[in-house]
Amino acid sequence: MLEQLAQIVQQFGNDAVVQNDAIPNEHNQAVLQETGNSIFYSLQKMASEGDLSQLAALLQGNNISSANPAVQEITNNVSGSLTEKFGLSSSAAIGAASSMIPQILGSLMGKANDKNDSSFNISDIIAALTSGNSAQSSGIMEAINKYGMQFGLDQNADGKVDLEDAMALTKNGGLGSVLGKLFGK
Repeated sequence: MLEQLAQIVQQFGNDAVVQNDAIPNEHNQAVLQETGNSIFYSLQKMASEGDLSQLAALLQGNNISSANPAVQEITNNVSGSLTEKFGLSSSAAIGAASSMIPQILGSLMGKANDKNDSSFNISDIIAALTSGNSAQSSGIMEAINKYGMQFGLDQNADGKVDLEDAMALTKNGGLGSVLGKLFGK
């Protein structure tokens, strides 16, 4: 997931970072790398703190704008990190993050919701966001299993909602639809 995220950051970082006079050219690549890392850690933090409804809404991709609280939180995390690590002014860091984050997240969530794009699947995303923590991954899967039956997530009619059902849903409508059905978004 980090590799795909880094590619998306590179794609949208040109105007916000490379063409930005407030960011010294010698820091361009490091700023882009830190932006990707900060986005990932922000998403990881949402998963670890159990804020699955906010994460689900974000992954659904419906409101990826600067008005979305999750996008605001990620933007604040990224701009804070850029200010701290590179000595950028607060306004330069906020400006760069504010212009990039909605575009990056929009592209990332578009890929996650694209049933024809196999670069993202639910098991890889859950594993990445939980750092391979099996207890945390299990917690997310338990939540899916607990609430999944009432949302029609049992795709193979075996009486339980598990990774096979999640994979089938991902193929049929993207990660956002899985979490959207789960959390009613």
